[in-house]
Amino acid sequence: MSLTEPVNTNTAPATPGRDRAVDVARLTALVVVIFGHSALLLATIDGSGLRIGNILGELPALAPITWVVQVMPLFFLAGGAAGAYSWHPDRSTWGTWLFTRAQRLCRPVFWYLAFWAVALLAARAILGAESAAGLGRECVALLWFLGVYLVVLAFVPALTRLRSLGAFTAVVAALIAAAAAFDALRLALGTPDAGLPNFVLVWLIPIVIGVAYARGLIRPIGALLAAAVACTGQVLLVVAGPYEVSLVVTGTERISNVSPPTTVLALHCTWMSLLFVAAAGPVGRWAQRPRVWAVVATGNGGAMTLYLWHIPAIAVATFGLHAVGLDAYDVHAPGFWGLLALRAVVFAVVMAVFFTLLSPLEHRPLPWWDAPAGATGLRSTAAGVLVCVAGVALLLMAKFGLSGAAGFTALAAFLVALIAGRLTIGVRPGLPGPVAAIR
Repeated sequence: MSLTEPVNTNTAPATPGRDRAVDVARLTALVVVIFGHSALLLATIDGSGLRIGNILGELPALAPITWVVQVMPLFFLAGGAAGAYSWHPDRSTWGTWLFTRAQRLCRPVFWYLAFWAVALLAARAILGAESAAGLGRECVALLWFLGVYLVVLAFVPALTRLRSLGAFTAVVAALIAAAAAFDALRLALGTPDAGLPNFVLVWLIPIVIGVAYARGLIRPIGALLAAAVACTGQVLLVVAGPYEVSLVVTGTERISNVSPPTTVLALHCTWMSLLFVAAAGPVGRWAQRPRVWAVVATGNGGAMTLYLWHIPAIAVATFGLHAVGLDAYDVHAPGFWGLLALRAVVFAVVMAVFFTLLSPLEHRPLPWWDAPAGATGLRSTAAGVLVCVAGVALLLMAKFGLSGAAGFTALAAFLVALIAGRLTIGVRPGLPGPVAAIR
């Protein structure tokens, strides 16, 4: 299973052995993320052009809510578990396995980037260079997830070699300690760049817990107790340390907990992942209900569509309402919360249309790109390394945005790395492509 791996949408039983709890966690997290962004984003158009804000920047008292709505750890946990289920060292090599998963993940991203290449040109012509630059920074910001995901996914095969709960616990503890060390360096030097390694260290934590969960090494009671300890540690760290409360970007924070990640987020990843492990049994049984599974399977079948296209859907809802004078931008204006709720409803309708139209692109094979990977040995390893390079480039593109030389250079590096990986991995003759194979 992966974020984009198709699932059986029939109400009959799904693929034997499929972990439905992981699918529920992934879809639940997606719903929280897309509606959370709908609520957080403030945007309007006035005489000076496009203006973009953040509700947490305007109302800092709402920051504690982010401890509930920051659910990205569930995405990474799902990826770790899915990767552990799919990794079979007797059937594939590391690089070929990683590239095959990158094929499915990056396929809808190509469509997304092609759309924004055209949209940004249109925005520049209609709204001006400054507004187009602001839009360019926003439109690819969420791709940081896929960039980091491609890198941390590369660790899954090695993690499957761990055989005991003690070994997994030691890895998680070491990752938290390493994140704290880079936090200290970041604070001492006064630059966020010193904490950049935490993008891998922190987001690797739910991957590790996901692999341990897939191996059946964590008991629910133990997971609950460990989650309570990690959550307590997170609270104490915020109370006693220099850290912010918010677990999302607000634009007004002194020390961001997410860009780059801090020890606060590392502990958050730990307890949220363990909370899922504790609840996985009941959640999986609930997902056995045919109607529940039909919804979960459909949503997971278009997971990347939901993730990639929800920001454009929010934009359509926001500026559509703006056109009729129903802006939800000024948090102190009368009726703001009602307008925000109205925007959420309009967004849900627009997102449903986008999902219906665009989710098939996730499963439509692309010529050449989706040919079955066939390399072994050094070629396979080189292709896996190139996937990791593409992930780093995508993270940098998300940081800089498509608004200047740095961002477009990162975009070029992402595409070149993937093309080089495709050329290196070669084509295995006599096999259907990955999409046809799983259908």
